This record gives sequence, structure tokens and C-alpha cells, in this order.
Amino acid sequence: MANLLVRNIDDCLVQRLRERAASHGRSAEAEHREILSKALGGTARKSFAEVLMTMPNVGEDADFLRIEDSDEAARVPG
Repeated sequence: MANLLVRNIDDCLVQRLRERAASHGRSAEAEHREILSKALGGTARKSFAEVLMTMPNVGEDADFLRIEDSDEAARVPG
């Protein structure tokens, strides 16, 4: 694993990092890793159910019936 050295960080920011780390029960270094991981780690994959939940609720159920499930199937050439 690589090491990362960050220079010229404002003292107030370092103090806030220490306080945040303490509130999460970890070292400032571990907190720093966690912050970087969340910020840059990429997007988490969504489950199929989560993707479905993002779809808008539009139309009526009848709008989405399969043609072969209705009387309209006889009128469709094919």
C-alpha cells in the first residue's frame, strides 16, 4: 500500500479531524483513510430493488400489460 503525506493543513482542520476520529473511536490516520475512501472510492453498486425504486411511478398497470395477455393480441399482425 502507498503512503500519503499532506502538507500545509490548517490547524483548525487537523483539530476537526482529530475530534471526528475520536467521535468514531479511531485514530486520526484511520479517520483520514475513511474520509478519502468515501470521497474517492467510487460508487457503490445498487441492488436491483434499489434501481427499481428509483423508477418513477407513472402510468396505469393496464399500460404495461403484455399484448399476448389481452384481447388485443388477435389484432396484432405477426
